[in-house]
Amino acid sequence: MVSIWLKLDTMIENNGFARNKTEKNYFIANNSLVISLDRKHFIHLFLGLNLNHMTFTLKIRDSAIDFNLKATDGKNYSLQDFNSAVILVIFFTCNHCPYVLGSDEITRATALKFKDQGVVFVGINSNSPDTYMEDSFNHMIERMEKHQFPWKYLHDGTQEIAFKYGALRTPHFFVFDNNRKLIYTGRGNDNPRDTSRMTINDLDKTLYEHLSGKEITTPLTNPIGCNVKWDGKDSHWMPPQACDLV
Repeated sequence: MVSIWLKLDTMIENNGFARNKTEKNYFIANNSLVISLDRKHFIHLFLGLNLNHMTFTLKIRDSAIDFNLKATDGKNYSLQDFNSAVILVIFFTCNHCPYVLGSDEITRATALKFKDQGVVFVGINSNSPDTYMEDSFNHMIERMEKHQFPWKYLHDGTQEIAFKYGALRTPHFFVFDNNRKLIYTGRGNDNPRDTSRMTINDLDKTLYEHLSGKEITTPLTNPIGCNVKWDGKDSHWMPPQACDLV
């Protein structure tokens, strides 16, 4: 499964993750060593490596990472398609998780509340349908047709974007300012499974503070929800380098 070992002088960019588009291999840098992985076995080998030198989840002030993902409307979207957004909220979500199902309407309300102020929401489903078939792309389309959520719903079939962002759970929110610098990451609220017991809407609070020109009181919280369902792994498995944010 490991195809070649190479000696390089410098680290590969993008947190040690890059793709050779010609050979269609994935590379992971570990100091000066690079492992070339074939596409079929990429996820399984990547998850088994010791990458303690890397920070799994994006840090505050990190830049948004580009993507090119297919949405439920049949179109592909990248960061530049949302250039007009004053604030861009990218959140990792899915179709089956009770924490997502329990809080989707709160997320909808927040998205609609700040829509006229230039806040744009983008949902990404990175879950493996081999773990939960409900998380397949076809079920994404059905869910959007039924609920008509006010955001684009993108499919991260290779899970590459979940890795790059360091998504921990569903839902996991990443809020980027006009310069696409991360200003908040974590939970949407403190009780996403049962929002009748919610005491704070962290996402709403963050957007209000930033749009009001105030300093964000709490830029980091731990996401609350189901862990991302990584391909070929047990449903409760998480990458060894993943950890709580606070």
